Amino acid sequence: MLTIILIIILVVVCGASCAAYQAYDTFTVDLPPHDQLIEQQFQFQTTSIYGRNGELLWEVNDPNFGRRTYVPLDKISEDLKHATIATEDRNFYEFHNVGIDFIAILRAFYYNTTEGEIVSGASTITQQVARNVLLSQEERTERNLTRKIREGFLAIKLNNEYSKDQILEVYLNQTYYGNLAYGIEAASQTYFGKEPLAAPPLPDDAVGIAKSARALTLAEASLLAGLPQSPAFYDPYSFKERASRRQEIVLSLMVEAGYINEQEAQMAMQEPVFEQLIYPSYKLDAPHFVSYVLAELEANPPEGYSSVYEAGLKIQTTLDAQIQAMAEEVVAEKVNELASKNVTNGALVAISPQSGQILAMVGSKDFWNNVIAGQVNMAVSPRQPGSAIKPLVYLAAFERGWTPATMIMDVRTTYPDGMGGFYEPINYDLEFHGPVSLRIALANSYNIPAVKTLDFVGIEALKEMATRLGVTTLTRQYYGLSLALGSGEIPLVEMTGAYQVLANEGLKIKPHAIGKVFDSADNDITPPPPKPEQVLHSQHVYLMTSILSDNDARTIEFGPNSPLKLSRPSAAKTGTTNDFRDNLTFGYTPDVVIGVWVGNANYSPMQGTTGLSGAAPIWHEFMERFHEGKPVKEFARPSGIVEMEVCAYTRMLPASENDCPNNRRLDPFVSNQLPNPEGETTSTDTNLVANIISPSDGQTLQETVKLYGTASGDDFAHYVVEIGQGVDPQGFVPLTNEPQTTRVEGETLYIWNTNTLSNRTYTIRLVVRDKSGNEKISVVRVGISNLTLSTSIPTPLP
Repeated sequence: MLTIILIIILVVVCGASCAAYQAYDTFTVDLPPHDQLIEQQFQFQTTSIYGRNGELLWEVNDPNFGRRTYVPLDKISEDLKHATIATEDRNFYEFHNVGIDFIAILRAFYYNTTEGEIVSGASTITQQVARNVLLSQEERTERNLTRKIREGFLAIKLNNEYSKDQILEVYLNQTYYGNLAYGIEAASQTYFGKEPLAAPPLPDDAVGIAKSARALTLAEASLLAGLPQSPAFYDPYSFKERASRRQEIVLSLMVEAGYINEQEAQMAMQEPVFEQLIYPSYKLDAPHFVSYVLAELEANPPEGYSSVYEAGLKIQTTLDAQIQAMAEEVVAEKVNELASKNVTNGALVAISPQSGQILAMVGSKDFWNNVIAGQVNMAVSPRQPGSAIKPLVYLAAFERGWTPATMIMDVRTTYPDGMGGFYEPINYDLEFHGPVSLRIALANSYNIPAVKTLDFVGIEALKEMATRLGVTTLTRQYYGLSLALGSGEIPLVEMTGAYQVLANEGLKIKPHAIGKVFDSADNDITPPPPKPEQVLHSQHVYLMTSILSDNDARTIEFGPNSPLKLSRPSAAKTGTTNDFRDNLTFGYTPDVVIGVWVGNANYSPMQGTTGLSGAAPIWHEFMERFHEGKPVKEFARPSGIVEMEVCAYTRMLPASENDCPNNRRLDPFVSNQLPNPEGETTSTDTNLVANIISPSDGQTLQETVKLYGTASGDDFAHYVVEIGQGVDPQGFVPLTNEPQTTRVEGETLYIWNTNTLSNRTYTIRLVVRDKSGNEKISVVRVGISNLTLSTSIPTPLP
């Protein structure tokens, strides 16, 4: 019996072995000789990128369209080989790596889970060669077990029939490094101007000259080794911060693999490798937009496509060629007019409000001008938005009960800066404007009210609002109140996307550049588009639009005929950063959303330009030309909006019938979120009297102050004096230790030492109660402005 069992087991094992061998032989029958393998790696189909109306923007015909120079492995720098192996396949030269590496799969799963991004791949270098060189394009896109088994068997056979050095050589020569550079030799020439191997030999003591991929430094090698995973996403020309982060990851992997030590990694990160980049000279239309498209496609590729460059894809984008040409012309023309102000560069993004599609993207005044770093895409480079972020601050306040008529005290105010000093915001005109309505404060871009509003809603509320509207870069753990004035960096395209939400009645659609994607057989393989998401109440959006489109309200600071005024309804907001390093204007009509940046890519300051004088003229000119021949549209008014009379100058509710009787206008408000008249009193017993006589509403106080007023009435019981922070406090605390039981008729209610409080706006509330529990309330709002030992910190301009 035992003999029979052993025979059965032997037969099963032999059968399985034969089946495995037969499968192995079947799946790897077409493995070519080494010399054919080198030739085969450069066979692929054209990928083309088109505008929305079919205009060809860019296409990859073959690697020779870009740079390609085959280079032997011994002519490639050791640092580059080590960086590649550490990043792509740490166990490449290990005995147990037979073409596939199960240890690498587990390690990649761990890293990619803990880091929240792809740090290292699970496929071995041998598998990548097998997939990209030996499989047809149709096979590469298949998502089935057969394809995975065939790839694995081919990798194993490659590993058996070729040396590790031969496989690595093929990999380094066939990998795409972005910007039309195929293979490491082409990449070294494209990015760092390394002389090709065919160049005459240089003397050993040559200074400042490098030759070929063999001369790449550790810093250069670690930057290039991180590109193949997503060449457009990590493009060092357009996305310096991403590329730098990726370089740091590669260096850390080299440390873990034992190729370098921590000190060498730190020294490499300190090398000014980005300043040494050489800008390529190939020609294409809308180059920054094309780079953005490729990055978007890499981040969200069609199912089954590991590479979008060699797949014969036809990518129809959202770009309108006529609008793009208009944008490029306007940016160049207006930036040139600012040359005397040390302005060298500008960028513009145009988005369709209803679809989120990017209609135009100008990343610089001149892509081919290396002097201005023209190939750096300023449309995606994070820069401070200045006052353009203020609408987000006030939207957060709307969600907490404020209205356009809410009064804010624009008075001298200081805040602890968290470092033992004080932060004191100042307005652009260096003036204090006393009590102002939220509408007037935002329309005229007053800084102090914006900071006070952020103090009320909280910094986390602003970060949450920004994230909700599509901003991804406000990720630091600590920001100060200057965040209300735009101290956090945000890319132009993301900030324009935030304004898209306002132009689309609170419905967010992430800005995107891809319309349709077709494979080589014209099958539609378009990745899923961004999903619309209602992120703001349409009523709050309408209030914000009514402020940003209110030319009368902003006339105080901007004048009646500023570049923000168009020949049709439009909403706009400017921004300027400290030292005039950035000018911005964002605005919209029902037809289009536009974001404009003006400045210098190297952060050098401009001379006396603001968002109004630098970026707004570009915004104005483009807007007028864009809308030529289009019907005039009003902003849609949602349900739940009512109109109330306000004083025309202050835009606050009249305090009484005699307040501005002949100078009123109607302003919109949300029907279930109406403002209260300032100084309002409430009562259930008209015999009670509660009246604060002094200080008056809007007064600025210092030191010790006597509060005068009246607290009396029939059946009087007591009164309490309370204070709350801000103009609309979430709660009050009593100033008096206990209720005061003595009537007061126009005399001192309380003696208040304000020195114990921070300089800011407070609401004083006098509550008078009778013995039946009825009460009457009087309210005034005051500013505390005591002298402090502080350092005034300059704040951004409008």
